[in-house]
Amino acid sequence: MAEPWTPGGAEAAPDARRHAPATLRNRDAILAVLAEELPAVGTVLEVASGSGEHAVHFAAAMPQLCWQPSDPDADALASIDAWVAASGVANVAPALRIDAAASDWPLEEADAVFCANMVHIAPWEAAEGLFAGAGRLLPPGAPLILYGPFIEDGVPTAESNLAFDSSLKSRDPRWGLRTVAALDALADAAGLTRTRRVAMPANNLMLVWRKVG
Repeated sequence: MAEPWTPGGAEAAPDARRHAPATLRNRDAILAVLAEELPAVGTVLEVASGSGEHAVHFAAAMPQLCWQPSDPDADALASIDAWVAASGVANVAPALRIDAAASDWPLEEADAVFCANMVHIAPWEAAEGLFAGAGRLLPPGAPLILYGPFIEDGVPTAESNLAFDSSLKSRDPRWGLRTVAALDALADAAGLTRTRRVAMPANNLMLVWRKVG
């Protein structure tokens, strides 16, 4: 079953840091794919960074990259910056407030965009904005990488993911697992094409799209 960070699902530490237990379970599997897909150098924009634990882990493992975390939530932004301060990693920029659904982001370019466990716990407009934003920021050949649970045409959906989808929709009818086909359509409209699908633990996927040159 997918185990994402969800609003209110992170545990508060004595300082501003929040702890999302799923990050400890999935971070190394995600890192293995990121190491294959991210550029050798440059800036990686992470959309919906949540607690910030992924940001410090990935940045520490890839010191040649500048990691730019972001989130729309003030508590999450404080947690991200607190984790960065506590970790001592030097290649993480101060967290930016970015609402994925917005048409204007406070960043003009990035060499890669990464987003984990966001599109199913946000309105569809957030997914639309994510792909549109990646289309604006990325140079030709650069990747947009998503991690999380998805629904695929012709591939049976795990019962645990179907139950998770129902739970999400009961919390907010605008939420729910997205189909890969629908995301591919957003990618096409934004000038990106899917280049990779990786099956991950706990019935999750990593999907990679790249900006068409």
